[in-house]
Amino acid sequence: MSVQTLYTAATGMEALETKLDVIANNMANINTTGFKKDRANFEDLFYRQYRMPGALDADGNRTSTGIEVGLGTRVSSTQTNHGQGAMQITNNPLDLAIEGEGFFKVTTGNGSFYSRAGNFGINANGQLVLGSATQGWVLDPQVTVPQDAVEVVVASNGEVSYRTSDQTTLTTAGQLTLTTFVNPDGLLKLGDNLFQETDASGAPQDDNPGNPGIGYLRQGALEASNVEPVQELIDLITTQRAFELNSQVVQAGDQIMQVAANLRRF
Repeated sequence: MSVQTLYTAATGMEALETKLDVIANNMANINTTGFKKDRANFEDLFYRQYRMPGALDADGNRTSTGIEVGLGTRVSSTQTNHGQGAMQITNNPLDLAIEGEGFFKVTTGNGSFYSRAGNFGINANGQLVLGSATQGWVLDPQVTVPQDAVEVVVASNGEVSYRTSDQTTLTTAGQLTLTTFVNPDGLLKLGDNLFQETDASGAPQDDNPGNPGIGYLRQGALEASNVEPVQELIDLITTQRAFELNSQVVQAGDQIMQVAANLRRF
């Protein structure tokens, strides 16, 4: 059994290493706009059955329990917490925060992707794009703002308007939509604050902000990461202690084998 102890404890240490990686990624993205933290879930492995529950005893009576020994644990999944992040007021008219459900849809030549980051800018064609130095992620549906616009207004329902220097009223430039999914946990994280549709997420559903089940837009603000530093530090401490406990089990199993190896026949 001491040999099995080593392997069982090793599964715990390996699973806790993965959890530590998840915590580290959460902490690293504590200031990432629109970031959604992850959580590592665990499940126990199969069991070695020495005696099945309900087995017949010598008198023909069935036992109420059995004898079984588990063989460790593993990471069953990592789930994303899509809870609302705090609002950071920037007063930048091209910064948009989503209050509620939904994602911004952006497109490139490789297809459509989704993001909660609303740090938009205007490219050379006057289109709204994500503030990225590596890729021109164009907002979909496309909204074009003239170069001579002196004011850009985005309503909570997604209507985009602008005003030029020779105008006294606003001119409508377009309508922003938000995309929701039946199972946002099934979205694939790509980095660059982007998600991608998968078979698990379900088909994307576009609708105007403010409609039932869809969040509102807040101009001049950004959604901060929903990572809670205190909770992550607590998880870090408990993970470290759990790893140490599993290492103690490995040491205990090694010591038992050492005692058995040192037995002498008198």
